[in-house]
Amino acid sequence: MNPANLPFDTEAMLQGLRGWVECESPTWDAAAVERMLDLAARDMAIMGATIERIAGRQGFAGCVRARFPHPNQGQPGILIAGHMDTVHPVGTLAKLSFRREGNKCYGPGICDMKGGNYITLEAIRQLIKASVTTPLPITVLFTPDEEVGTPSTRDIIEAEAQRNKYVLVPEPGRPDNGVVTGRYAIARFNLEAVGRPSHAGARLGAGRSAIREMARQILAIDAMTGEDCTFSVGIVRGGQWVNCVATTCTGEALSMAKRQADLDRGVERMLALSGTHDDVSFTVTRGVTRPVWEPDSGTMALYEHARGIAEQLGLSLPHGSAGGGSDGNFTGALGIPTLDGLGVRGGDMHTLNEHIEVDSLAERGRLMAGLLATLA
Repeated sequence: MNPANLPFDTEAMLQGLRGWVECESPTWDAAAVERMLDLAARDMAIMGATIERIAGRQGFAGCVRARFPHPNQGQPGILIAGHMDTVHPVGTLAKLSFRREGNKCYGPGICDMKGGNYITLEAIRQLIKASVTTPLPITVLFTPDEEVGTPSTRDIIEAEAQRNKYVLVPEPGRPDNGVVTGRYAIARFNLEAVGRPSHAGARLGAGRSAIREMARQILAIDAMTGEDCTFSVGIVRGGQWVNCVATTCTGEALSMAKRQADLDRGVERMLALSGTHDDVSFTVTRGVTRPVWEPDSGTMALYEHARGIAEQLGLSLPHGSAGGGSDGNFTGALGIPTLDGLGVRGGDMHTLNEHIEVDSLAERGRLMAGLLATLA
């Protein structure tokens, strides 16, 4: 089977993808994510998959697991792992509408990663239409919480991955049409400053501002960034009344490193910031962590297989490790052959300019179809 001969229809794919993109699904809105999972579950049911809904926990939406018919159903096969949550709040469509401008198509979550998820289903759909029986059974797992570190579904992803031979992750492709064969380690931290309240006018000097201490610590955290490990604070919440010295201020920080040992040292440095300064306490606690994923022989063999398919399609397929975590961190770190970055090409993810390159829909769809049709 030559994937170049599969009749991928870019315009039809855009129309199908539009329904997904216009179903906004920010992580923290469980009902919205469930609506998106409903759409995906319906599409896969129409394709003939057996659908399972796994209840959510910790306030997040649930998961959809789909198993496609196969004579060797139940034996180790291919897991396709994708997330349906985005960083864009409901209402973002008013500012980032689904629209096409030349070879770019815009929309919230279109690149990260609804586009990749959609072309994966289109690849399976094309193989079904062509009466191609894949050597291995295919399972698709769509999850609801990747954008916040996968706190509620890591165990499901890891368990499902361990039941399979390969894991394919249709996160956005790299700008050079590359794929991802490793990812950096990532740690999240919760920050809390607790001061002493007072009136902000009459008795300003009697208070101790938690916001002021948080600001001081943010500068210290940013200054810790170096070649081996980066640090940043992305969320801050503090104060309730402008005429009161703030008693509490909370925040969230992120650290990223290419090597696990560097991240471990970074974690130690972050935790060491806990203490008291000028009668204001500052506490750092560790949150969700993604382990470093370094490519092993299994992952590199999987990559070489994909590169051969890309060459057959007339495409180059470079590879490399990437910053920014994904659920591939978990499966790759377990030693399961994992190939990430198989989704569409695009840019400006997590912004009001998020877009895909339209010509990558069919290109990456054929690459995915080729993988599914030949991995054994």
